[in-house]
Amino acid sequence: MLLLAAALAAASPDIPLGEARHALTAGRLDQARTMIANAVAAGATGESVDRLLADLAFARHDDAQALNLYRALLPSHPDDAAMAEQAGIAALHMRDVREATALLRTATALPAASWRAFNALGAAADARGDWADADAAYARALTLAPDRAEVANNRGWSLILRGRWREAETELGRGATLDPSLRRLANNLQLARDALATNLPPRGADESDEAWAARLNDAGVAAAAQGERGRAIAAFSQSIAARPAWNARTAANLAAVEASR
Repeated sequence: MLLLAAALAAASPDIPLGEARHALTAGRLDQARTMIANAVAAGATGESVDRLLADLAFARHDDAQALNLYRALLPSHPDDAAMAEQAGIAALHMRDVREATALLRTATALPAASWRAFNALGAAADARGDWADADAAYARALTLAPDRAEVANNRGWSLILRGRWREAETELGRGATLDPSLRRLANNLQLARDALATNLPPRGADESDEAWAARLNDAGVAAAAQGERGRAIAAFSQSIAARPAWNARTAANLAAVEASR
């Protein structure tokens, strides 16, 4: 196959680029990378190569490289929904919520927008604590892809962030029937069930976000010390949701407990 790719490259750089796109679409990432390199060695340059490199970086989860390449390409392709979508998802993976939101809004404003773009836009809204935008984005994603467990997972996590555990359990349970193998969804479903099965500190009538978040964090620390992993995760997750700003201490506590399997 590599000899064939080299022969095609010698004949015309455009031919192996097409073959590289086919390999990339089929998920043969190493083969696609080799074919792109052969095409470049044969003289291929320009946007066709850059787009392939961007899509390859995105598929390989090299979000920084993918985003940089998409940034350079997007001004010349303002109507390319797939490019804006993947750039937005890459930015979201890098926790650049502001850029991710802008890119995903561009993608979802185009007629060819996919459910993935709306699903990612919902996740970006969750990161901002904009529940109205999150609900609207997930509703559109569900319209486009009612049978995708990934949408149910993100929507369920959004409900967990708001402390709406019962609704989260229902949504995540629906997702689990669609794809029982989705590990992140299964973990989120267990988190919702753990929260429903335990008593977390109730919020006082006049209690501030900061004070309630601190008490929830303390409850999580106590639960973790007693080996009550599910209750600890539920308390830490709700503590993070209670504060408008990211709570680094509680996030570290949550990560530590989640890793203690």
